Amino acid sequence: MPTSPVSRLVGAIAPSATLAVDAKAKAMKAAGEPVIGFGAGEPDFPTPDHIVEAAAAACRVPANHRYSPTPGLPVLREAIAAKTMRDSGLVVTPEQVLVTNGGKHAVYNTFLTLIDPGDEVLLPAPYWTTYPEPIRLAQGVPVVLPTDESTGFRITVEALEAARTPRTKALVFVSPSNPTGAVYPEDEVRAIGEWAAEHGIWVITDEIYEHLTYGDHRFTSMPVVVPEVAERCVVLNGVAKTYAMTGWRVGWMIAPPVVIKAATNLQSHQTSNVANVCQHAALAAVAGDLTDVVRMREAFARRGTRMHAMLNAIDGVTCIEPQGAFYAFPNLSAYLGRDIGGSIAQNTNELAAIILEQAKVAIVPGEAFDAPGYARLSFALGDDDLGEGLTRVGDLFATAR
Repeated sequence: MPTSPVSRLVGAIAPSATLAVDAKAKAMKAAGEPVIGFGAGEPDFPTPDHIVEAAAAACRVPANHRYSPTPGLPVLREAIAAKTMRDSGLVVTPEQVLVTNGGKHAVYNTFLTLIDPGDEVLLPAPYWTTYPEPIRLAQGVPVVLPTDESTGFRITVEALEAARTPRTKALVFVSPSNPTGAVYPEDEVRAIGEWAAEHGIWVITDEIYEHLTYGDHRFTSMPVVVPEVAERCVVLNGVAKTYAMTGWRVGWMIAPPVVIKAATNLQSHQTSNVANVCQHAALAAVAGDLTDVVRMREAFARRGTRMHAMLNAIDGVTCIEPQGAFYAFPNLSAYLGRDIGGSIAQNTNELAAIILEQAKVAIVPGEAFDAPGYARLSFALGDDDLGEGLTRVGDLFATAR
């Protein structure tokens, strides 16, 4: 009997729903269709000039044409340690930093380094679509813990404790959240951190949206407010979102030295060093001031407020106000099972397809984040496209019967 040439582990990996939506929207635009994409999680701003100039200068230095240390250029590791202290208050040494090929690489390194077969990882949902895949690739078990609008899409200590078993190894904690835009208040971060420390549970905390919070909401780094969790904590971060550098592919993980040493060994057999030119660009980003970051955050805040208002103005749609990151996460379940332009969607996967076909608007369905009935819309796009896209969705939903 013929068998697949693909391994069971790799064959079981689900494709990235967010990248799939973005790719389809771009293909339709390339074919001449007036598609507006709310799918991609990347800033629409160009990378700031001083970062690009640093990369151009690095191209001319022969040393950057050669291999460099796997864990990252020493000067960049030092700058990341300094930036971490500046921005979150967490004191780390350069030896606790591993520079990776983007944030996803840091995620994979972390789970492959920490997780043994059968280990359980608590994963509050909605979650970023990538998280479950490296857990499963490490032969761990993602334990999904649902949240919804009633909890502000935030997990509670009570829910975590109810899910804890003798096999629980780690918790994935994300604030600000992709996809919901939720930000945990400091007291809730502290309570969750104290619970994890009490039970010896590792915390993988993704801080890549640390600078993107709005209104009175503030980012809180768990190992800062709960120092005792630091000995079992991995901090994930990168330049992609803060500095509009998604394509440069530079992320990092911060962890106890024993974890960084093991993850570095792993990376030495995967990719070796991150491209040196990109590392110098990242150095210019993290060592520079936050002027450009503030400018971009102000634009995101304005767009998030507008998207929130326009979504909630659509009959039957509810959406919590984005508190951080650059996503709105509306509840679209009122439009399931209804006739929309001659089509009926039974789930948000099908609803997203109808919206793309009839309104030429691309959104990411909630099933991608283990949150059926919802959808993620990025407001990291121009103001005109944002307004036009949401107007199209509202007009389409107005025809529903």
